Amino acid sequence: MLNIKKIAGLIFFLPTLALANVSEFELDNGLKLIVKEDHRAPVVVSQVWYKVGASYEHEGITGISHMLEHMMFKGTKHLAPNEFSHIIAENGGEQNAFTGQDYTAYFQKLHKDRLEVSFKNEADRMRNLVIDPDELKKEQKVVAEERRMRTDDNPQALLRERFDAAAFVSSPYHRPVIGWMSDINHYQVDDLRVWYQKWYAPNNATVVVVGDVSPKAVLALAKKYFGPLKPEKVATLKPQVEVNQKGIREIELKAPAELPYLMMGWKVPSVTTVSKENAWEPYALEVLANILDGGNSARFAKQLVREQQVASSVGAGNSLFSRLSDLFTIAGTPANGKSVEDLKKAIIEQITQLKNQPVSQEELERVKAQVVADAVYEKDSVFYQAMQIGMLETIGVDWRVGEQYVDNIKAVTAEQVQTVANKYLTNDQLTVGELVPLPLDGRHPVSSAGGQYVH
Repeated sequence: MLNIKKIAGLIFFLPTLALANVSEFELDNGLKLIVKEDHRAPVVVSQVWYKVGASYEHEGITGISHMLEHMMFKGTKHLAPNEFSHIIAENGGEQNAFTGQDYTAYFQKLHKDRLEVSFKNEADRMRNLVIDPDELKKEQKVVAEERRMRTDDNPQALLRERFDAAAFVSSPYHRPVIGWMSDINHYQVDDLRVWYQKWYAPNNATVVVVGDVSPKAVLALAKKYFGPLKPEKVATLKPQVEVNQKGIREIELKAPAELPYLMMGWKVPSVTTVSKENAWEPYALEVLANILDGGNSARFAKQLVREQQVASSVGAGNSLFSRLSDLFTIAGTPANGKSVEDLKKAIIEQITQLKNQPVSQEELERVKAQVVADAVYEKDSVFYQAMQIGMLETIGVDWRVGEQYVDNIKAVTAEQVQTVANKYLTNDQLTVGELVPLPLDGRHPVSSAGGQYVH
């Protein structure tokens, strides 16, 4: 429960979880401010999160959220191109931005006395961005080159992009965050202006501040700089639910590469899409991922890499915090002398074991202790603390869910792990992707199974 007070036109949310040292405020224009005190060092991290990302886009403008992120550094009515970055550097700070499927965020790390610098300039570019045609042309070339380097010329990243496009049909997670190259090359100034006007508004943003600060002082700065900004009529997203998958989907990608690579992914719910009665399932999947891939003592490292020597590397991951249902993914490279098919068979055997036999209490406790230790360690970073709060709030989850993560992991039982393995890791929900290496230098590569891959 929260205690709520309204003072001078502001709604104050007073958290009952006092140990978290978190204060919440909402301005009249709809902007949400979350402040977490951490007085261990005289620094502050300030992040502005917008509820817009690649999953908000449509065909023809894929990647526009990422493109707009680049343009946010290219000047406002009051700042010249790149001046924002120079101001932060002159004040001894660090700054950057990132775009995901579900959000776009901008951040600065500064001395605690310099927070006003961040607020003043973030508020300015929230509503006063200038999108210059010449600057857009320059940045389109930058983003196109970024795509070439990070995706087109990176065979594993390219497989992941094609893998997602095959795994998702009606879900917007079908589209890459950076966008398809054709769309990147054809953005118009008006495309960016419309997108900016639609989503970059105080009532579609959450400002998160973590560090050696006073919540009252941060609120005063927020009122001064963000308070005067006018809200926008933010668009309402229509449901984009993934269609029911009814059988294995397989994709093969041929690309210049040194080694083959395997990806396997199953549709699973996130904390935002799971039913209330099954709210434990994403956490059971999280534990399952760590049973398979939770360090050197986990099953994949012990059995597939060291004992069977069928994999040179293999990992598992669960998409716990996503706005929409996502994937439980396993990916790896076969060991020398082994094929992708050998690795896939070994992975399936590991999953079958989890389905047929509950994990021992000893192994379960060890895995949970590792997951909890990692979560506690991450709290040492003020940036990560802010990141967790902002990400959760932006995907539509209360930040307290992050504070409850450890308890939810500790509550997972062996029977629950077995249940989610049987329920979700089935062929009907499976997508398989294989990278088939092509020559890097004109010669036919020798496959790890001893044969040859032919053009």
